[in-house]
Amino acid sequence: MGRRRSEAVTLGDVAKRAGVSIATASKAINDRDEVAAATRARVLRAAAELSFQPNLLAQGLVAGRTRAIGLLTDEFDGRFAIPILLGAENALSDQEMSVLLCDTRGDAIRRNHYIRTLLARQVDGFIIVGDSNDVRTSLTADIPVPAVYVYCRSTNPADLSLVSDDEGGAKLAVEHLITLRRKHIAHITGPQSYRAARDRAATVRTVLDSHGLALVGKEPLHGEWSQRWGRHAARLLLATAPEVDAIFCGNDQIASGVTQTLTELGRRIPDDVAIVGYDNWEIFASDCRPPLTTIDLNLQQLGTTAVTHLLAALGGSPTSGVARQPCRLVVRESTA
Repeated sequence: MGRRRSEAVTLGDVAKRAGVSIATASKAINDRDEVAAATRARVLRAAAELSFQPNLLAQGLVAGRTRAIGLLTDEFDGRFAIPILLGAENALSDQEMSVLLCDTRGDAIRRNHYIRTLLARQVDGFIIVGDSNDVRTSLTADIPVPAVYVYCRSTNPADLSLVSDDEGGAKLAVEHLITLRRKHIAHITGPQSYRAARDRAATVRTVLDSHGLALVGKEPLHGEWSQRWGRHAARLLLATAPEVDAIFCGNDQIASGVTQTLTELGRRIPDDVAIVGYDNWEIFASDCRPPLTTIDLNLQQLGTTAVTHLLAALGGSPTSGVARQPCRLVVRESTA
């Protein structure tokens, strides 16, 4: 008869079956050098026969590690943080590690509380997620373990910051429209206060100039990151530049609003006007009519890359500076 849950196999059971002391069994299971190969094999065989499950927390404490990572995010709705978390979690699970998510909601008091709480739990490191791919104040002075900044750029050049390549993403979008032989391209985007909006707008001009084209309206249309702004900007654009045959939008919400207005005004998409969004936010990109061609930020890959660098830092090989994650173009019916 098998053991009940309350009668879990202990290290002592393994040691007894293998004919060694508990200390020797512990060294063998933890792959310590002091144990002979034959003895180690005997202990591991006994552990397998008894279906012994080591206490990973206890192992971690012995090694000075808890095999847990803290993830701090300032983002309210999880649009960027959740995919990054999923990528990090997948990478950590391969290492039999876990991640503890804390949403600071942009509040400094909550942030300091969570830092203290995670340090009290002795997490091995931190992943700090921003909400706008923009510069944020470094927290490293308050964190005595390795930290990696993701979807934000730390003010401390000694930190490692992993950001989405906004210039590269904008270039993919505009060159795709040019490949489709669109000559009158406009840009509707978010507030100028966002670095991402400024960088993408600058790239739009650079790419158009390199192909001998001018931006429709001469200036990007800056506004909210919202469908409402997309609808309003589209009406304004068509009233002042009816020749427009392509629009690159700063996010999928704006693109969805633009699409609604163009359809209401009798413009066919993509026949009359091709639309490209940004972010590849599924609820907007796939459900839009027609579905949106957009730029995917590869957020899960950002999370995976963050774990790779964090593990390297834990192993004594930290990295610093800013690393840009390439984006990818996802083509759907709004330009097809």
